[in-house]
Amino acid sequence: MYCRKPVLISNLRKMTGMNQAETQVSGRKSTARSLLGFLIQSVIAGLALAFVVVYLWPSVSERFSRQPEIPVNLPAIPAAPVSYADAVDRTAPSVVSIYTRTVELQQVSPRLQKLLGSSYVSRSRQDMGSGVLVSEDGYILTNNHVISQVQNISVGLWDGRFATAQVVGSDPETDLAVLKIDLDGLPVAPLAVDTNVRVGDVVLAIGNAFGLSHTVTMGIISATGRNDLRSVLYEDFIQTDAAINAGNSGGALINHLGEVIGISTRNLGQIQGAQNIGFAIPIAMAKDVMQQIVENGSVRRGSIGALFSDLPLSLQTDGSAVRRGVQVRDVTPNGPAWSAGIRPGDILLNIDGIEVGDARALLLMLAQRQPGSRVELRVQRDAETFETYATLIQQPPLR
Repeated sequence: MYCRKPVLISNLRKMTGMNQAETQVSGRKSTARSLLGFLIQSVIAGLALAFVVVYLWPSVSERFSRQPEIPVNLPAIPAAPVSYADAVDRTAPSVVSIYTRTVELQQVSPRLQKLLGSSYVSRSRQDMGSGVLVSEDGYILTNNHVISQVQNISVGLWDGRFATAQVVGSDPETDLAVLKIDLDGLPVAPLAVDTNVRVGDVVLAIGNAFGLSHTVTMGIISATGRNDLRSVLYEDFIQTDAAINAGNSGGALINHLGEVIGISTRNLGQIQGAQNIGFAIPIAMAKDVMQQIVENGSVRRGSIGALFSDLPLSLQTDGSAVRRGVQVRDVTPNGPAWSAGIRPGDILLNIDGIEVGDARALLLMLAQRQPGSRVELRVQRDAETFETYATLIQQPPLR
């Protein structure tokens, strides 16, 4: 009896230890299941909340996803056309090729004089240019330097016809001339009505470049109002980087609609290093000159009977202010300026309320007014400023 009791106690202890171990393992499994269940419930709850935010309350998601708006007041930029063929088709038929011929007498050497029996021989010089048909009557706008001092002028048209042209009149002071041909069914160039061109506008030049008729080049307007080239007296050029080559003179400079905005006149290619610098006469000036030539045979321009020069540097500043205007250099006795009380040394500030920038700009402003018209002048003499009036007379030739 005493021997078996310890064995029973030992067995009971073993059984108790096993139950405790099983209980610990079971507890760990229960805890893991609880943690897993909590994670699954959290994920499900999160997905449900996201569904509610995105689909049932979209304004919240837009509020977080939307980029901050920056107010920018920029004009809409229209898309550039892929092709300017329509513009070219509209104007190219009215651009003509001009071919001139001049016979010159040249003196020969004494040896040739004995052989030929004459001291001179005649040589024929041929040149070329372009022009723009501006009326069904056959009037053509071109440059004066294209047709100046030539004996024969031939005009080639888009459709292959040729005609001899007569000079209606010319204006060397703007380098413009008007020709006339007698043919039927002439295409007329569309002249721009809105002449407010801007720097950066796309333009195309059409002309008889190097004898290649109706050559088209493209560029942009590089500047407007160029008046410091000293090439002609009245300058108000459009500058462009469209190629204007020999033979282009007198041709058309058109906008993207095919409207003529200028008459090509020259380039600076002869200056070393100059590239893509060409010039055209604005169509508004060209139309005015053409109308006067057709109606009167010449161009009439206004004058106040005085000569001007740009302000010297010593007079361009007055304290902290920059002074604008031109200085009166000379006054014709008993002329309009003299009668208006203007004297040499005075500074002319504006005409009809328009500020005068420099001497060439003033000359152009007066030229655009007809003789007989009355203008208001604001003049400064020393520290005194006064207003006066003058009646314009015909501008005499200045060259």
